Amino acid sequence: MTLDTQTPQITTSSLEISQQKQKFNWRHCWYPVCFARDLPANRPYSFSLYDEPFVLFKHKDGQIVCLTDRCPHRAARLSDGQIINGRIECLYHGWQFGVDGQCLHIPQLPEDAKIPVKACVSSFQVVERQGIIWVWADVGEAGGVDLIPTIAELDDESELFCADYIRDLPYDQTYFIENVIDPAHVYISHDGVLGKREDAQPLEMEVTSSSLEGIRGRWRLTQQPNARWSSLDFIAPNLVIYQFGSKQAGKYGGTALYSIPLGRQRCRILLRNYGNFFPKKMTLMPPWLDHIMARNKILEGDLQLVVEQKAQIERLGQNLQEVYLPLKTSDTLVVEYRKWLDKFGASFPFYQGYSSAKNVGRSEQNENLNPLDRWEQHTLICSSCNRAYLFTNRLKQILVGVAIATLGVAVLADDSPLKVAAVLASLVAIATSIVAQKVKIQFEQSYTRPTQEKHRTLSH
Repeated sequence: MTLDTQTPQITTSSLEISQQKQKFNWRHCWYPVCFARDLPANRPYSFSLYDEPFVLFKHKDGQIVCLTDRCPHRAARLSDGQIINGRIECLYHGWQFGVDGQCLHIPQLPEDAKIPVKACVSSFQVVERQGIIWVWADVGEAGGVDLIPTIAELDDESELFCADYIRDLPYDQTYFIENVIDPAHVYISHDGVLGKREDAQPLEMEVTSSSLEGIRGRWRLTQQPNARWSSLDFIAPNLVIYQFGSKQAGKYGGTALYSIPLGRQRCRILLRNYGNFFPKKMTLMPPWLDHIMARNKILEGDLQLVVEQKAQIERLGQNLQEVYLPLKTSDTLVVEYRKWLDKFGASFPFYQGYSSAKNVGRSEQNENLNPLDRWEQHTLICSSCNRAYLFTNRLKQILVGVAIATLGVAVLADDSPLKVAAVLASLVAIATSIVAQKVKIQFEQSYTRPTQEKHRTLSH
């Protein structure tokens, strides 16, 4: 599936097809797992889909393999093991599995014994497209790569630049999609980071089509003369995409927000900003610097709000139709998405629709668990930030060692110029280590909005 970033044709009806007997099959879908750059080259990579465990690893010929993350021997996680000669080895007893999930070696079997037929794990189709690793969720039926929701312009236009960001979130996918299909919240929730609260205003919003494949919509500002329409689409089940400008105008691009439902209380997002309008300094900036300066702040601006919103809804135990008070000038697409789940979501393992829900209960999260955990949710799974963090931490340790050593030289030196030089070197090393520590903290500590910090201080 490719996406056309041209302005969609508007229809007079919000429904294109009859929806009485249709059901979305979540197994017959491609799911984005991670950016290709974040997949380790020589160790297993674990993830889950609706709480089912999976593991990725690279074969020695470069092929990416996806298996069920459970050894058939004693149910140990294969992802805790290692890669040996293109095979994944279980850390518990050393059973080894190949690209198709077949067991190729059991150390405890005699050399002339046959490996049991049941000593295998399920293998899943996996491909890389546009720098993202995709997995097909059905083990029995192959998926056509044309069903992957790629962005056509990224294949056709070399001048387009992409800025990518990955994050794990402490709530299910439906709450993430609701959050990002709502442009109205940007001006308040991301005040001073992505929007300005003085720009908050009624929006003109339309659902141009709604079907099994997703929702097509558009929106524009009402207090700006001749404001242009921007398209905002939900491509089922895991993509929300904003599209801006046009090729005819010479300036175009968008924001693609991919997601994967890791579990009932977790999802992963793969955010991609793309376009031909990025300044040169942005295209030259390393990803980790962009992440600590902007992306983390944007995602963390309303992360805590969504966590609390979900907790309130679960506490009430009512349908969203009874809880929400939506406005046509801000919530049209949010309500349409929740109603889409009512119509087509029966096969999903869990969901929260507008008037219905499935397997949704009160969260059993540890009260001491910090939902704003930049280290666990981003730095550990982002290769760029992880490398920068390890380098910064090591640099800080070296600088502290240099400061101590040069200070020792200053104490022992009899020569005055040498003593002065050693003291200056020690001071420079200390100052630089402080800078390194401040950068290191940016990979660990989450952004807190000033109003939230003030409220937290007053409450104590």
